[in-house]
Amino acid sequence: MNNRYDFVYLFDCKDGNPNGDPDAANSPRIDPQDMRGLVSDVCLKRKIRNFALLAKGGAAPFDIFVQQGSVLNEKIQATHTTLGHDVDAKNKKASREQVQTARAAMCKRYYDVRTFGAVMSTGANAGQVRGPVQISFSRSIDPILPLDLSITRMAVTDAKEADAPNQTMGRKNLIPYGLYRCHGFISAHLANQTGFTDDDLALFWQALAQMFDHDRSAARGTMAPQMLIVFKHATALGNAPAHKLFERITVARKPGVDAARSFGDYVVTISREGLPAGIELLEPL
Repeated sequence: MNNRYDFVYLFDCKDGNPNGDPDAANSPRIDPQDMRGLVSDVCLKRKIRNFALLAKGGAAPFDIFVQQGSVLNEKIQATHTTLGHDVDAKNKKASREQVQTARAAMCKRYYDVRTFGAVMSTGANAGQVRGPVQISFSRSIDPILPLDLSITRMAVTDAKEADAPNQTMGRKNLIPYGLYRCHGFISAHLANQTGFTDDDLALFWQALAQMFDHDRSAARGTMAPQMLIVFKHATALGNAPAHKLFERITVARKPGVDAARSFGDYVVTISREGLPAGIELLEPL
């Protein structure tokens, strides 16, 4: 890769919980000062990993290192074994050269390692990787309204409960609607260190466009990507500060809309005039 990228990603959630907080009974994440909703970077990375796994079938070089139920140290050890390194997690530590070789092999095999980076210094040790693709926490454009709703289950788990008048009670957390804005950054220098290629980048854009279609659940309601605005720099170092480019994109509720309930209730304005030299504006979504 010879180009730096900065991007703004807009997605929304209707009648669902986009990212529950386990420290708050799984209620939607929120900034308590301004009541705007939050979605963590790892939440989006999980969906991107899952999409890449579906799209490429888990075959190298698009295997996924961080998968549900996988044992990371076993994958690190398997890489050392494949390379012929006589090391293990307990007695034989890897040398610096072996760690570097294993690190390169992990980047080559695993899409998420060369994309987001990984800490692989556990077990047999394959070092650490700083990924070229970094994603910020997503923040809702307007304050959100978290709802905690009661639900019932008519079936019971125990015969002793069969005659209970109210059956089983439960809770469900959701927001009526929220439009979220995420900022992302792609470093060409780090991409060249991990082996992140233009083909990897194309898969990343595809994941942002389609990942919600393969992540449906009743808890998440209706989540959808709405816009992806990319600033492509002519050089690896970049041609303008990212925050100045992001300022060119404003999102605001339409006049007269008291409570937004769809993406159509917003106006997205992109300042295309007077772009800094060497900046190309792309809209892959």
